[in-house]
Amino acid sequence: MTENPSTPPGLRIGHVRGVVLHKWQRTWEERYRNPLQIQEIADEAQLDGLRDGSLDMCFVRLPIARDGLHAIPLYEEQMVAWVDKEHLFAAADELTMADLADEETVLTELDATAIDRVLVGAVLVVPMSIARGASRRDLVFRPITDAEPSPVALAWRIDDENPLLDEFVGVVRGRSANSSRTQKERSTSGAKPVKARPQAKKPSRPRKVRRGH
Repeated sequence: MTENPSTPPGLRIGHVRGVVLHKWQRTWEERYRNPLQIQEIADEAQLDGLRDGSLDMCFVRLPIARDGLHAIPLYEEQMVAWVDKEHLFAAADELTMADLADEETVLTELDATAIDRVLVGAVLVVPMSIARGASRRDLVFRPITDAEPSPVALAWRIDDENPLLDEFVGVVRGRSANSSRTQKERSTSGAKPVKARPQAKKPSRPRKVRRGH
C-alpha cells in the first residue's frame, strides 16, 4: 500500500494490556495532523519494539532495563486477585497478601493458559485495569490492599531526536496547547494551528458628568 505523500509523518505507539490511550489520542488528534499508529504489546515483549525500531514510544510497566531509554513514570495501578466467581475469595470485599499465602496456585502472568487455570481454582494477580477491561461474567476480581502497585511509564529511545516525541510527552503530561514551549515546537512538527483566544475587553468606565452650579 502506497503512503499518501501529503500525510505528515506520525508516531508508532505501543502499550501493554490495560493501558487506555483514548484521552491522549483524542487530544493529539485535536492538535496535530500527524497520525498515531497504536498497537497493544504483550508485557513480556514491551521493550522489543523500542529496541528493534518498530515502535517510537511504548507505555510499559516498570521496572524495565533502562539502558538507552528514557522512561517517565505516569501512574500506579492497584493489584487485584482475579478468581472464578465460585472461589472462596469472591465472597470477600478485599484481600491481603496473607490471604493468598495459603493458595495452592497463584499466577502472576497473564499467558495463554492463565484464564483456564483460574477457572479451575487458581488465583491470578494482575493490575486492576486488566481484570476490569476483560468484563468476564464467570470471573471476579478483588483488590489486594497491601500488594505493591504496578507502575506505568512512557518509554522511548534516548538517541531518537524526533521532535514529535516531546510533543507527545507534552500531551500525556497535560501540557497546554497554548504553552510557549508547545507553540515553539509546533512550527516544526506539522501541528494544526491553534488560534489564540480573544482577550475579553475591559468594560469602559462611565464618564463623570459635572453638574453646573
